[in-house]
Parts: sequence; C-alpha cells; structure tokens
Amino acid sequence: MRKRIASLTGLLILLNSPLYSQGNDPVVATVNGVKIKKSEFDKRYAQNLLFVSDKVVTKKSVIDDMVNKILGVQRAKKQGTDNNPVVKEKMNDVLYHAQISKDLEPELKKIVVTDDEVKKYYSENPEYRTAHILFRVRAQPSKNEAVAAQKKALEVYEALKNKPDKFAELANKYSQSSTAPNGGDMGFQPAIRMAPEYFRAVKGKSDGFITPPVRTQFGYHIIKVLAKKDFESINTALYKKIVYDKKRDAILDKYFNNLQSNASIKINEEYLKADPLK
Repeated sequence: MRKRIASLTGLLILLNSPLYSQGNDPVVATVNGVKIKKSEFDKRYAQNLLFVSDKVVTKKSVIDDMVNKILGVQRAKKQGTDNNPVVKEKMNDVLYHAQISKDLEPELKKIVVTDDEVKKYYSENPEYRTAHILFRVRAQPSKNEAVAAQKKALEVYEALKNKPDKFAELANKYSQSSTAPNGGDMGFQPAIRMAPEYFRAVKGKSDGFITPPVRTQFGYHIIKVLAKKDFESINTALYKKIVYDKKRDAILDKYFNNLQSNASIKINEEYLKADPLK
C-alpha cells in the first residue's frame, strides 16, 4: 500500500511539474506567465538550423530568442505600441496578406504556365530596346511646370524631325534621365518594366522610329526605337514568371470583385477627378 501511495504521489508531482503539460507537451520555459512548450521550442530550433549564420545555433540561443520576443511583445503592449497608428497599419498589412494566402493558396498552387502561353504573351508584348530624352516633371506638377516641360519637349522633337541622327547628342544635352550620358539608351526592357504610355508609344514601331513627346508619371519622353528582341532570344524563365503573375492577378481581381459585390461601399467620385495623366 505504501508503495502504491508513493507511486501516486510521484505521479502527481510529475503532473504538476513545469516540465509536464497536457498532451505530453512539456513546458520548456515560462516568461511572466507565458509558457513556451517543447513542441514550439523544437520547431523553432529546427527552423534555425536551416539558416547559415556567423553564430553557432544552440538550444540556449534559441530559447533566449524566444524569451526575448515574448518580453519585447509584452513591453510593446504595456506601453501601448500596438495602438500606434503606424504599427496598426503594418499589422493590417500582415492580416491582409495572411487572409489572401489562406483563401487563395489552393487555387494559386494550381496555376500552370505553358510554352504556348509564353509565346502568345510575348507576341502581344514584345521586348524593345529604346532610348529616350526625358523632360522631368513632378508627379503632381503645377500647370506652368507641365506646360514648360511640354514646350521644351516639342522644340527638341521638331529639331529631331529634321536631324534624327542627332538623337544621342540631344539626349546627352537635354535629357533629365540617368541614361543621358549614354545617349538616352535604356537597353532592352520587358513591357512590364515600362510605363504603360511609354510601351504603347513604341509597340509595333520599327527600328529608328522617334515618337512625339509622350507623357508618363515621370514627365515628357521623346522615345527612339533601337531594336526589337526575337522570341528565341528572350529570358524564358522571366516571361514564365510574368505570365504566372498575370494569371495570379486575374485570380486576385476575381476574389476582390466578389468581396466588393458583397460589401457596402460608397465612393465620392468628386475626389477621383482631374487625373493629370488622363
């Protein structure tokens, strides 16, 4: 009987021990009442071992990091940092992306990009090598600023109509782009890396074509088409990623259209008028 009582006493001591919890998941540490379970600790330790660092990963360093995080979060809450508007906005960003991932991850995993789809996309969005002369204006310029830039751009364009071979020279003289010393040469660029207005101005144009001034959010551009890349020469991996992104964006558009259709939304259109680029 005494042995049985001793065994029961030992079991009760074990059950109440900080190294034991329900579900056979012992407590490794307690920080101001917050428990770090062994399963959490083991997972974090395994994750740390996957990354190369100049510091040796030890179980002591991992538990210190976990303890420090809990202390940092507790201090932030105590001082009301979680109510700071900037912090709240960042937390909302995390929630936003986490919810999208939760809702759409299964569908996004099904996306497949074929070679034919890449070829079709490229036929509609070929890669051009261009040069430009940029007359920069601010994103929201005054009327006088925009008019002055446009006037100067038109003057240079008229000069180029008579002497197109002077393009590089005039780019070096007038362009407010970092490419000015190279005669405005932008190199080959996929369509997605050009402003939409810029790409539309050169699409379908032959080598040597010079556009009249084109307005983008950066200012006024005079653009010269230097070359068009053959499909066989493109970075296929890059274009597969571009097509994948297009498919992903279509799924996101459908997702948010559905959310909007089931929400109560009121927009004051008055504040959407007078877009400077429209």
